Amino acid sequence: MTAVLTRPGPATLPRGVTATQRLGKVLQAMALGLRPMIGGYWLVMLVAFLVGGLITQLVTGGNGHSVWDYGTQSPKYFSAAVGITLTPALFALMVAHGVTRRMFAVASSILLVGAAAATAVIWVLAYQAERGLYDLAGLTQLLDNPHLFTKTSQAGLIFTEFFLLILSHEAAGWLIGISFFRFGFWKGLLLLPLGLLPAVAAEFLLVAQWLAEALRNTGYHRPPLAIGVPGVLVISALGLYFGYLLLRPMGLKPAKG
Repeated sequence: MTAVLTRPGPATLPRGVTATQRLGKVLQAMALGLRPMIGGYWLVMLVAFLVGGLITQLVTGGNGHSVWDYGTQSPKYFSAAVGITLTPALFALMVAHGVTRRMFAVASSILLVGAAAATAVIWVLAYQAERGLYDLAGLTQLLDNPHLFTKTSQAGLIFTEFFLLILSHEAAGWLIGISFFRFGFWKGLLLLPLGLLPAVAAEFLLVAQWLAEALRNTGYHRPPLAIGVPGVLVISALGLYFGYLLLRPMGLKPAKG
């Protein structure tokens, strides 16, 4: 009797399980894995800027300057750190448990976009809460940093600014994290300027927050929002897409060096 070899068919999901359901499970696992990092950050932010700022205003008698506005740089760089951490922290573990590289890349992109939207909403609400407290105290809420908005009642512009800046920094962080994981330290270092491109492009297209004054001093001015907003969206989307391409052939172990 001779054994008959048959070619294995394509891998399929268990009966009753859809790709959408699995994607939801992957997103949930990612969120749980990053929860201590994100939760700790927001705890510090709320205590330091919301509670601490309120105490400062009460002690000093109130000067009207938005304390929350002083923290506008923090979410950008924290979001970049989340992007950097995502692949080294979760990629090997999830792929080893049956998550495809493609699904990991798609889930990562969805998670980063959702985190950017959630952070932008939090920033909108924080400005509104602070404005309400200042109104009760008879203070005028003054913004020290240049923004797309001129007053905190412009919720749509607040959301747009923070969503775009955070998304672009997340995309940059994700590219940087993948580059170092896949290519090692020295090649990752050489690729760093390319990884930073989404964040740098967003700063030049939006000209908001602390870099705005430095850019204006050079004679550079913000392009129209009709160009800047779509430009940041396109560049951020390309950053996420190139991260997806880099992940597809990547090994489970980080590169040596």
